[in-house]
Amino acid sequence: MTRRTFLELLPLLATTAPNTPLRVGILGHTGRGNFGHGLDTAWLGLPTTAVVAVADPDPKGLAAAQTRLGPVRAFADPHTLLDTVRPELVSVCPRHVDQHHAWIIAAIHAGVRGIYVEKPFVRTPAEADEIVGLCREKGVALAVAHRNRYHPVLPLAKKILEDGSLGQLLELRARGKEDHRGGILDLWVLGSHLLNLACFLSGPPLACTATVFQAGQPAGSDFREGDEGIGPLVGDEIHARYEMPGGVPLFFDSRKDAGGKDSAFGLQAICTRGILDFRIDVEPLVHVLPGNPLKPHPEARSWVPVSSAGIGVPEPRKDMARWISSHQAALEDLLESVRTGRQPLCGPVDGRWTVELIHGALASHRAGGVRVPFPLTTRGHALG
Repeated sequence: MTRRTFLELLPLLATTAPNTPLRVGILGHTGRGNFGHGLDTAWLGLPTTAVVAVADPDPKGLAAAQTRLGPVRAFADPHTLLDTVRPELVSVCPRHVDQHHAWIIAAIHAGVRGIYVEKPFVRTPAEADEIVGLCREKGVALAVAHRNRYHPVLPLAKKILEDGSLGQLLELRARGKEDHRGGILDLWVLGSHLLNLACFLSGPPLACTATVFQAGQPAGSDFREGDEGIGPLVGDEIHARYEMPGGVPLFFDSRKDAGGKDSAFGLQAICTRGILDFRIDVEPLVHVLPGNPLKPHPEARSWVPVSSAGIGVPEPRKDMARWISSHQAALEDLLESVRTGRQPLCGPVDGRWTVELIHGALASHRAGGVRVPFPLTTRGHALG
């Protein structure tokens, strides 16, 4: 935090009693992403915060939000809420990503101290660049709602990969949910969880090559406007290969309607002496399958759950699934970031890398499947 930012915060710090709950403003849009995956009601379980206002351009949605959230002030326009209430904390809730950038920028300029935003983060690397810069300049903590990134088992999983417990890491493999959104939309909406997790495990990517198909044929340049505000979209099937640090490849694949109830949605770290498996939004989040994964084994092998206490050790926190899925873990981390000035576990730089990986695949496809290095030189939309 800069000296100028600290001086700007002094009046707020001087007038806020130590035990006064931080005021939260909720920004949603019924019919255009709604309030995300419970990003509005998540604050109600925190004793150190108080939801004081909600904004929703849809009148019926706004009335329903007031019912959910209790006696709060209601606004039809998010910018009016920010200018009038000046909350310390804000949730940018809609799943439609095209609203995130403008609302985040407005919240920062309104003087908020912390922001929790639904994934995907923003539409383009350029939008992410501006937010990253403003958060640094103003000392604002921003957390992206990749809920699993706040799971306490992840540091242990990363240690397992780094200390050689499973031998050498050979590759990372991810598949989307592969429902009706299969392909690029899957990469954006669900694959963003996996790309974000892969960067946590191995570090930021170096380059990407990708091929995109439509109805079994190489996709052309007949881009259409994508669902959920993601911008230009093409293809119902994608196969992307990312070069990660240490020569480890990350593969992401998604094909429309290939998932069903037995969807392979998740990420696997394939090592010489076993596999570490991550199932998104499932508890336990992590399992390990010991043994060389590249050759048959005469003996039966079983997947062993990994808890925050260790491999095969029962999870000591009994409410882990609820704590993660309700965003409580993420919000507690955000509040700690606001208090101490450290970065959230999944902050704006993490969110920016996720956006870059997505656009890297789009840029490679548009250029005919060539290798595209990171960071991307084109910061706008790769299909724009």
